[in-house]
Amino acid sequence: MVIVKSQAEIRKIGEACRIVADILAGLKAHLAVGMTTADIELFVDEAIRKRGAIAAFRGYRGYPSSVCVSVNDQVIHGIPSRSTRLNNGDIVGVDLGVVLDGFYGDAAVTIAVGDVAPEAARLMEVTEKALSLGIEEAFAGNRIGDISSAIQEHVEANGFSVVRAFVGHGIGRSLHEDPQIPNFGRRGQGLRLKEGMTLAIEPMVNAGGHEVRILEDGWTALTSDGSLSAHFEHTIAVTKHAPKILTKY
Repeated sequence: MVIVKSQAEIRKIGEACRIVADILAGLKAHLAVGMTTADIELFVDEAIRKRGAIAAFRGYRGYPSSVCVSVNDQVIHGIPSRSTRLNNGDIVGVDLGVVLDGFYGDAAVTIAVGDVAPEAARLMEVTEKALSLGIEEAFAGNRIGDISSAIQEHVEANGFSVVRAFVGHGIGRSLHEDPQIPNFGRRGQGLRLKEGMTLAIEPMVNAGGHEVRILEDGWTALTSDGSLSAHFEHTIAVTKHAPKILTKY
């Protein structure tokens, strides 16, 4: 069931989202060659506590960490580890959610570590632009397919592929609500958007094929062909006119 939020509820979701945005912005400045992905988790945990929020991911369906950290060919749901150290040229997808006063915020960003290869930089640029184009379609009266198609068209025009195994989602009093928001589809199809919907739009884009595989940990998703992957996400509110980005950093 799709839940349309009141303005008061959107303000509360926005408070959670601002915490997520602030932490991700701080992490971008903090990230450095030689850090482990466990160091990222420590940074995030401290930042969440300082802001009086709760990590949304820890314990969610058994996930063991407060943040997802996915390096290079890892698409999403990478589990932080002391054995995974960041090297110059890596790209790191960081997906973060928090709960504040019963409302959720969720966002993701892919960060370059040191000097990355031109193709990696282009993958990140295209993915972030695809997110922007998808968000532009998220206004009342449009359909889910308008968001999905805008993302897919931009990604594929640049020679990359959108991941199909994972999708965006509604968000509010739960981390994942209806509707699902695929990053592929046709314009004019799918659920019609209404003012007051809050959505987490999150293109995951592979430099190679769209197929993924899951590690034995049951969480970490990798590209099947070993190609790089990038991930960007914002939580937005649907309005009559332009969508409002709640996790803007």
